[in-house]
Amino acid sequence: MLKTLLAEVRQYKKASLLTPLFMVGEVVMEIAIPMVMSRLIDDGVNMGNLRVVYLMGSVMALMAFASLACGVLSGKYGALASSGFAHNLREAMFRNIQTFSFANLDKYSTAGLVTRMTTDVTNVQNAYQMILRMCIRAPMMLVCAMAAAMLLSARLSMVFVAAIVLLGTALFFITRYSHPVFQKVFRKYDDLNASVQENVGAIRVVKAYVREGHEAEKFHAANDSVYRLFLRAETLIVLNGPVMQFTMYGCILAISWLGAQMIAVGTLTTGQLMSLFAYVMNILMSLMMLSMIFVMVTMARASADRIAEVLEEKADLASPPAARKTVADGSIDFDRVSFAYSAGGKPVLSGIDLHIRPGETVGILGGTGSAKTSLVQLIPRLYDATEGTVRVGGADVREYDLDALRGAVAMVLQKNVLFSGTIKENLHWGDKNATDEELVRACRMAQADDFIRALPDGYDTYIEQGGTNVSGGQKQRLCIARALLKQPKILILDDSTSAVDTRTDAMIRDAFAQELPGTTKIIIAQRVSSVQDADKILVLDAGRIAALGTHEELLQTSEIYRDVYESQMKGADSDAATRSTGE
Repeated sequence: MLKTLLAEVRQYKKASLLTPLFMVGEVVMEIAIPMVMSRLIDDGVNMGNLRVVYLMGSVMALMAFASLACGVLSGKYGALASSGFAHNLREAMFRNIQTFSFANLDKYSTAGLVTRMTTDVTNVQNAYQMILRMCIRAPMMLVCAMAAAMLLSARLSMVFVAAIVLLGTALFFITRYSHPVFQKVFRKYDDLNASVQENVGAIRVVKAYVREGHEAEKFHAANDSVYRLFLRAETLIVLNGPVMQFTMYGCILAISWLGAQMIAVGTLTTGQLMSLFAYVMNILMSLMMLSMIFVMVTMARASADRIAEVLEEKADLASPPAARKTVADGSIDFDRVSFAYSAGGKPVLSGIDLHIRPGETVGILGGTGSAKTSLVQLIPRLYDATEGTVRVGGADVREYDLDALRGAVAMVLQKNVLFSGTIKENLHWGDKNATDEELVRACRMAQADDFIRALPDGYDTYIEQGGTNVSGGQKQRLCIARALLKQPKILILDDSTSAVDTRTDAMIRDAFAQELPGTTKIIIAQRVSSVQDADKILVLDAGRIAALGTHEELLQTSEIYRDVYESQMKGADSDAATRSTGE
């Protein structure tokens, strides 16, 4: 884990080294000051020697200034190193997530990934800065102060040894029992973020069904769970404070009592006792810093584990060595293909044999759960087949460079997504170099040009996050236009015209037939009218091919297809009769 995380320090190694270096300078000056103060009191104040007072006072002032300068520089470079480290961690996680296959993404919740890139990185950032500064300062201050105290009085220094043993034992048990609780806390953070994300994303549905109270109860449950775990963890952590206070006051009392006796018998001077008190504070402050480091590192350790988990996750799918860079044509072949979402899991596709020629239009029908989407996701290799072979352009999809394969396949997913930005910026996802004329042509094929021009700012109209300021049908048509700009060899529409009327649907299909004769088109639909003109229609049932043929052939040979067609025709006739009666 540490090796994975520290690899992201990269260009901030210099700042990471300078931070403890300046911290060492600060500690050396702080340790030397009480030594000079002892001489000032014993040889200057007690002897009435103003020359020594001025000389030692000047030396102490210079040391204090040097300590201050080192502290400032240490803080500056510490902030630079920790902020840069956090920046690199977020960048590295985001880059790695972009390489994930769908199978990789299925292991994590969206909220969990967001928490890792925000809360967890912040915890690690704070811990890293504290380690660079306090992990150097505290042990060095402790060792140097102990050594100086030993030089002044070995007997009194035994008080410090006892204090260190007591506090170290307490910190060990506090850390041991609090770390597992913090691990649970951050998992519950994922649930809390998921609740917020789901509620805000679906706020219109929540309000439409007047379910604000229900959602508030869900959030309260998630929030309360985080509260209880944090309370439990903090209850353990706060024990550090009383133990520290007990140790500090115990040391002061013991040194005051023993020191007074030693002064009385002449084995210790007043200046030495004053210096010892200064070292008491140095040692106890070092112990306090160490306890704070333990607390922070305990919290950050759980976060670091979660960050390393994402960074070390390897994409299930990758381009092979000497990968094919060009897709010859839009032919598609499934040879005895089976697919399951997890190793050893139940197959969602079994024994698929399907052969599609370049330029053909293929419709896919099937009930909910018949694995229509799973089938087409194997074509651009969003998943790999568990058994059998999927070929595109005559070659196994596993032989292609992933970018080349996916560049040749345009897929309009079942869940349409538009990003914040103008319509033009969204369309450029299909081709960032597309001209305005090419944008308009694609939108005309998708029957989107008319409604875009009717908007106040036309193609420069701003799309809100999630496309909330356009209708479902408009969003679908924009996503189709975006896919067309890729000029793909294969175009897959996964139920992508469900929100448009039948007339617009027919116009889109006519445009495809006229403008994209060489592009292989696969259309998943619920309406028979959307696929009945296809070259062939595939009927899926429970992950198997139930029937394959033209519209006319399936009406004769497939009971499933005939039932769907007749139920939809009856519905259409009923609607027509209702409209006629109304008129």
